[in-house]
Amino acid sequence: MAGLSRILRMLAGWALLIPYTLLLYLLSFLPMPRPLYRALFRPWCRTWVHALGVRLQLRAHNRRPLPGTFLLIANHPSAFEDVGIPALFDVDNLAKHEVRHWFLVGRISAAAGTLYVRRDSKASRQQAAQQIAQALGRGRSVALYPEGGVKGMRVHPFRHGVFRISLQTGIPIVPIFIHYEPQQDFFWHRQPLPLKLWQIMRAHAPSADYHLFDAFDPNQFDSVESYCETVQKHYLAWQASYLGPDPDVPEQSDGAL
Repeated sequence: MAGLSRILRMLAGWALLIPYTLLLYLLSFLPMPRPLYRALFRPWCRTWVHALGVRLQLRAHNRRPLPGTFLLIANHPSAFEDVGIPALFDVDNLAKHEVRHWFLVGRISAAAGTLYVRRDSKASRQQAAQQIAQALGRGRSVALYPEGGVKGMRVHPFRHGVFRISLQTGIPIVPIFIHYEPQQDFFWHRQPLPLKLWQIMRAHAPSADYHLFDAFDPNQFDSVESYCETVQKHYLAWQASYLGPDPDVPEQSDGAL
């Protein structure tokens, strides 16, 4: 019965998503105020969540309210974050340059205020950092992934870019730890995007838990390196809590013979 209920919800989601997508695509050609377009974009992302049949939950562990403007960071195991993050947060996203050219979706994401970067280009990364700082200056929060792309289900080393921006602007970093089940159905092994969406849809009871923690204040750090290292350690602790020990890392001996 639960399976049938999920199928019906997905069918209802696709019945709404298809015309909604066409509407947003057509509106992207009009000189529409971005706040108004963004107000339509976020429900569109939530419609994607329903169409894929995913149970998306925001798990709030933060003891303090969110800052007015912030840099949102998250681990990046899947393509699902492209709709999961804006479904929950009013942020501008930083995405790889290729997303701009995706069929229909690329134009819609651009109209909603998505920023793009060529990861292998230093000049592009510098330009993206400037655009992020400008967006923050306008009061827009920005979401990005310090791993620099989809690396795997486990947390990989963070790049320094977001921490440098935070120190330079004084804008705090809000961390999200993402936990998917079943993990392998969400992990993007660089399959064609339609295939990955199909794998998520056919998964058994797919769930996405987005764990929200208190913001990191850049004023508490005196260097990009210490800032990055501290936040990475938190992510590794959350990973151990939600995903268990890393099977690729041998357990530490306690010194006993």
